[in-house]
Amino acid sequence: MGSVRAALRLHGGVVDLGGADTRATPHWTGGKHEALADIAAMEPRLAELQERLYAQAVAGGSRKRLLLVLQGMDTSGKGGVVKHVIGHFNPSGCHIHAFKTPTRDELAHPFLWRVRHQLPAPGIIGIFDRSHYEDVLIARVRGLVARPVWARRFGAINRFERTLHDDEVTVVKVFLHISYAEQRERLLKRLDNPDKHWKFAPGDIDERAYWPDYEEAYEAVLHKCTTDTAPWYVVPSDRKWYRNWAVSRLLLEHLEDIDPQYPPAHFDVEAERARLLQT
Repeated sequence: MGSVRAALRLHGGVVDLGGADTRATPHWTGGKHEALADIAAMEPRLAELQERLYAQAVAGGSRKRLLLVLQGMDTSGKGGVVKHVIGHFNPSGCHIHAFKTPTRDELAHPFLWRVRHQLPAPGIIGIFDRSHYEDVLIARVRGLVARPVWARRFGAINRFERTLHDDEVTVVKVFLHISYAEQRERLLKRLDNPDKHWKFAPGDIDERAYWPDYEEAYEAVLHKCTTDTAPWYVVPSDRKWYRNWAVSRLLLEHLEDIDPQYPPAHFDVEAERARLLQT
């Protein structure tokens, strides 16, 4: 099938989100039902690779782990990815953290402080629903810090992600790209369904007024913080089924690239078998 990573990866240069097709399905020629079938077919392999990654750390001393960073406009599907894609894995081998408004304690530290505390341990798959990138997104758009402050953070983020790579953390950064019109439709569905009212806040509408500013901020993030060790992947996300397929495939390709192995036994297997049979 080839590489979804190659199809979705950014390689630097100017980024034009407004000109990108958010309903496109790069590297996929089938429809929704075929994609759902392919996701189901990936599940056993994803589960096996996760178990290998965990076993390799627990019994083999490996420091390898994976961190999935999910960013996107409100309603882009960060929670949906956590629900539908991360559901392939054993929860005990995952660490999921949703970054909210910083607490007073977190604000008293450098912006990466709270992120370091949520990094996955060796053998674990970590998932960030929003991340350290909020400190160069909403902090920029809403003027929470001065321009020189957030402008310096791009370099700090690149250095931080380089240290993660050097510590055997595979960082998979995914921007879930939806259109302005699609966001409106998703917000309307929340209003139309009483069971979804809890997911809606009046401020969601107010925030839409800042769409061009967020788009500009995201373009800067994608341009300045895609590197050889931690590139960005842009996933068109108006079609939820494609979004889930693409992220599943990205995780599969990265885990296969890590190629975790079950560690060998550190004891005499046959001797232990014979001893067990005597009990």
